[in-house]
Amino acid sequence: MECGPAQVRELFHLAGDIKARPDRYRGALEGKFLAMIFEKPSLRTRVTFEVGIASLGGTSVFLDHTATRLGARESIRDTAKNLERMVHGIIARVFSQESLDDLAAHGGIPVINALSDRFHPCQALSDFFTLEERFGGLRGLKFAYVGDGNNVCHSLVAIAARVGAHIRVATPAGYEPDSAVVTEAKRVARETRGRIEIIRSAEDAVAGAQAVYTDVWASMGQEGESAAREVAFAGYQVNEALFSQAASDAVFLHCLPAHRGSEVTDSVIDSERSIVFDQSENRLHVQKAILLTLLN
Repeated sequence: MECGPAQVRELFHLAGDIKARPDRYRGALEGKFLAMIFEKPSLRTRVTFEVGIASLGGTSVFLDHTATRLGARESIRDTAKNLERMVHGIIARVFSQESLDDLAAHGGIPVINALSDRFHPCQALSDFFTLEERFGGLRGLKFAYVGDGNNVCHSLVAIAARVGAHIRVATPAGYEPDSAVVTEAKRVARETRGRIEIIRSAEDAVAGAQAVYTDVWASMGQEGESAAREVAFAGYQVNEALFSQAASDAVFLHCLPAHRGSEVTDSVIDSERSIVFDQSENRLHVQKAILLTLLN
């Protein structure tokens, strides 16, 4: 589906209503079946989708591809062609964006990106929904992302542009978000009066920010780079000294799981200003809104 600024607003409105009045939506997906294809292990993504589908009256079918990659046993095209005759939608958590694109191209049913190497849209939508709950609005919100320009960063930049937030991304040289993603976000931001900045200094990014976000330095599949990344990101840890430079009402965010003592310290992630579990809970409500939007 097209997810421009107006569609993000509609999605947040629906998610808020689902969260406030869940009983109103019970049975909304009755008779709907969703295939969940997971190449990567999961806690939040799997539980929130399975619980969300069940609470809406639908049925999920879990296809475990953590041992055998999607496309190894049979082609992704054939997988999509089979599933489109059996289920009403696919939720895919995959290593490669290409796998997700192939599923969408060959199946005539909605495909939801539950994480790829390029994007993590459900997470970013939930994050900004959580910030709207906290601050009452998102236009002009000062948002700092510190760390790797990874899939989460890509989606945060994309959604920040659509809600008119001002996001500063601080990464070491060589770990910046993809230039094509940034260029597209800046194009959208011109419409919403958002602002996208890619900088080096973590201190400059965090200064005066209302939201400070970080993620693991080595994502799943990058474990072999962990030692090199620990060195490269040594100055990008969100600790009390760095977080103290944010606004007085600033909150801390992390998509989880966190590597405590690496990208964030216990004193920050466990503080009263951390909203990481609000983010986690809101995955449920936002994903239910996505399901209803696509399947009804």
